[in-house]
Amino acid sequence: MKFKHIVFDVDGTLIDSETAVLKSLQKTLQEEGIKKSLEELKFALGIPGKDALLILRIDDLERVEEKWMKNLTIYADEITLFDGVKQVIQELKSKNFKLGIITSKTKEEYNTDFIKFDIHSYFDLVICADDTIKHKPDGEPMEKYIEITGASKEETIYIGDSIYDMQCSKNAGVNSALALWGAHNPEKIESNYKLKYPDDILDIITKSVN
Repeated sequence: MKFKHIVFDVDGTLIDSETAVLKSLQKTLQEEGIKKSLEELKFALGIPGKDALLILRIDDLERVEEKWMKNLTIYADEITLFDGVKQVIQELKSKNFKLGIITSKTKEEYNTDFIKFDIHSYFDLVICADDTIKHKPDGEPMEKYIEITGASKEETIYIGDSIYDMQCSKNAGVNSALALWGAHNPEKIESNYKLKYPDDILDIITKSVN
């Protein structure tokens, strides 16, 4: 098996945004008169913001989501790249692998939260929540990536931190790798590979080429 397309999730995989996402959501809900602990809100990680608000039975989705995004900027300084991610991305690119992103973020969220880390130029294609009708765990985002790039499923691997990412991979028929550095309850998440550190990506790719 030879992987040529390495596709990444963003939150919990490339960037550590968990605290910022949860605190901003908690603040938004408090402003709406809803009290939730950070632990109670962890379900919102890895799915589109609108989906999280629907689960919370928020009526005025557009207004509350806009408020959430505004509150997220308050905690923007708490969003960081995971250690080792930039070096791995640079090395993969130097070896001429095709790099992609599939994220549950909207384009606006992606631009706000990710572009500032200055590694976006390494990625050949980015699929955001705006780009598909169905979202993770459905396979449509990955199928969209395959359609646009012309990649074969056998040469594509998706790296993410959540069960939604792994299910998206499985539903689209591509290999998956679980990023343990960002995953919660990894023992309950099925994947083709498990990665303890970002460097482990290079080991998988090397083995796939040899």
